[in-house]
Amino acid sequence: MGSIRMITAAASLGLMLTAWSGARAQQPASLPAQPANSSGWIFNVAPYLWLPHVNVGLGYDLPPELGGKLPTDVTTGPGEYLPNLNFAAAFAADAQYGRLSVLTDFMYMNVRGGRTNIRSLDFFGLPSQPISRSLQTSTSSTLKATLWTAAGGYTVASGPWGNFDLLAGFRFLGVKANTDYSLALTVVGPRGNGATFGGVGGVSASRDIWNGIAGFRGRIRLPVNGLFIPYYFDIGAGGSNLTWQISSGLGYQTGWAGVSVLYRYLSFEQGNSSVVRHLNMGGPMLMTNFTF
Repeated sequence: MGSIRMITAAASLGLMLTAWSGARAQQPASLPAQPANSSGWIFNVAPYLWLPHVNVGLGYDLPPELGGKLPTDVTTGPGEYLPNLNFAAAFAADAQYGRLSVLTDFMYMNVRGGRTNIRSLDFFGLPSQPISRSLQTSTSSTLKATLWTAAGGYTVASGPWGNFDLLAGFRFLGVKANTDYSLALTVVGPRGNGATFGGVGGVSASRDIWNGIAGFRGRIRLPVNGLFIPYYFDIGAGGSNLTWQISSGLGYQTGWAGVSVLYRYLSFEQGNSSVVRHLNMGGPMLMTNFTF
């Protein structure tokens, strides 16, 4: 229900901005923050730091001799993954020519840590067998995630108040996960071949997910010179049942440089038969941008 309310609120924001821009349509269009260069293009490069809480629901495949799934939840926050951060990189960029624009956003993270909970043991054709936390004497996970968004945009309205752009494109999510466990149980598989699950071991999985997306973005300029409210929303499907993303905050632009403080939330939802059942990431983000 929380996701539905956030999506509805974002859609309502888009409708209000469209209505507002229509009322201001007779005003002359505002110029970009920086004049276009000799080619007519304006380029923005924006490295950023995003510190989300991460919640991943995984459906590991059990070995073929057992057959089944191992539903596992991995949850981690900045205080848990920053001390164990192997590598991370994140940046956004866009190019604009008149009302047309192209944009991209890339993030990669390789983290170890957080809380891992193996929820149950699901042999094919048998009832799910819950695994108590008290039997999980040791569990740990490593998560590698690549997130790439690319889209084309069109400015449908602009003025002294800011701008409103529609966009369409795709988002890619690549996940590689590994969970090591030590369990105080041993379960004999149902296939009568002597295969067992439990004790000390590990499972791993990887999945690439592609989705088409559509949405809107823009800025609302504030009366204080240089201050603005950036906003962004997209929603889509394809490889996922649903993916959506929303962000907003407060920014300051002076000349060719600017900085923004935002809150960003990203969600992927898939069925229980998928390796990546869901992935939710939400938290504060600090972004700098350079215009030329």
